[in-house]
Amino acid sequence: MESIYGEHLPKLEEIRLEMENRISKIREEIRENVGMDTIEHCLSRIKSEESMREKCRRKHLPETAESALKIIHDAIGFRIVCAFVDDVYTIRDRLTAFEDCKIIKEKDYIRHAKSNGYRSYHMILQVRGAYYVEFQLRTISMDTWAALEHHLKYKKEIKNEELIIQELKRCADELASTDITMQTIRDMILE
Repeated sequence: MESIYGEHLPKLEEIRLEMENRISKIREEIRENVGMDTIEHCLSRIKSEESMREKCRRKHLPETAESALKIIHDAIGFRIVCAFVDDVYTIRDRLTAFEDCKIIKEKDYIRHAKSNGYRSYHMILQVRGAYYVEFQLRTISMDTWAALEHHLKYKKEIKNEELIIQELKRCADELASTDITMQTIRDMILE
């Protein structure tokens, strides 16, 4: 079976590596200026063939490179995890400052959390006018909550589902409060 990305897979990998290098440079510049690394860790990937095909099917799109690269905008994906909330926005600003990148879509689930408590900053950038890169920017606690919530929701039959949903939301809110407190402590130290 031919790749859903057609002949574009090498270019996707090239852009993924280029963005990875840009993020490394951002980290170095911030570390030199502030004295600390604002990024806890950064993961990147090219969406797997099967995952992209499944997404096309779910969206009732043909399983083609056109669908995968022009309609669906997350073939290249990054998750950047920062220590503090302010760092999320600093990294966001640095990523959008690249001259060859155009903001296509932004969703601020930090300031406007989803009803289940999910928090993260999502952004899609168009790179070089042709390829799309999805970024998820979040703090360590947001990343921990999202990973645990994802793990828990794989159990199909959940007793007391309503209570579980409420408890997950409560945990998300407590972690958000902790993020704010940690940001305040860091700001006091840096004054």
